[in-house]
Amino acid sequence: MANLYISALVSMGALGAFFATGLAIASKKFAVEVDPRIEEIEACLPGANCGGCGFPGCSSFANAVVEGNVECGGCPVNSTEGAAKIAEIMGVSCATGERMIAQVMCKGGSSAATQRSEYRGIQTCKAATAVGGGSKGCEYGCLGFGDCSDVCPFGAIKMSDDNLPIVDPELCTGCGKCVEACPKAIISLVGETRKNHIRCSAYLNGKEVRQVCKVGCIGCGICAKNCPVGAIEMKDNLAIMLYDKCINCGLCAEKCPMGTIDFDGAKIEEIKINDNCIGCTLCAKVCPVDAIKGEVKKMHEIDPEICIKCGICYTKCKKDAIDVKYKD
Repeated sequence: MANLYISALVSMGALGAFFATGLAIASKKFAVEVDPRIEEIEACLPGANCGGCGFPGCSSFANAVVEGNVECGGCPVNSTEGAAKIAEIMGVSCATGERMIAQVMCKGGSSAATQRSEYRGIQTCKAATAVGGGSKGCEYGCLGFGDCSDVCPFGAIKMSDDNLPIVDPELCTGCGKCVEACPKAIISLVGETRKNHIRCSAYLNGKEVRQVCKVGCIGCGICAKNCPVGAIEMKDNLAIMLYDKCINCGLCAEKCPMGTIDFDGAKIEEIKINDNCIGCTLCAKVCPVDAIKGEVKKMHEIDPEICIKCGICYTKCKKDAIDVKYKD
């Protein structure tokens, strides 16, 4: 019996050694070469595997870069330095776009919006939406259960006491996870330099909005009428911000009677041209409302009756010839 056990062990050992040798030979013969740049690029990425780039994870993104299917700056979470290192590895130049920040297009929290029913189901926006669109009076409004906050891999979204998501622009990477998670489609990715935001997504008439929300857009069109550059259009009773045209003057937020529009920038209180002006006319050319007058090589002046204090002339002047005073 002992000899039988020994014989079996020797046979199994021999078979194991045979198959191991075969696998070793096969692994070398059929090995697929991996481009070393993939690992180098992956090391330059944040490692969040958030999918914001459109690929399953950082490894897949790195592979796509090497294959030439995506730009080196295609990771929305990566830093400018990280993208530059990837470009160096690939031996190319890297063009990075404006950093995107998640913006919540709804201000109708618990204190401002009405409830048409009491919801007692699973405490998620997705589940609540499946039950008759949710319990909120406004069918377009934020339900406040925090699906967006739960999926954010960077902790950039917190729920306020008023049951509205608050985005931390310092932590937000623009990965888009919150956009995908919101069943009401009220979260958008917007360039970080954009300062005016219409916080409403309700396609309702004015009367209907007033019945369900204290801060919703009533479609009065005052913002569109007062925008000096046509950056707001009315669509089915809702004001829509055209970010590519907006000059961040904040005038729409000042004029909105419902407080629906937020202006996150610094508002200019006073702006004037000083003695450094050489009359180059650049400020006059960039002024969107033709508020600056003057002859070539002579000091220009700003007409306070026309000026909307957007500050574009100040940012474009190369001679420090324009002084601005911001509101406290």
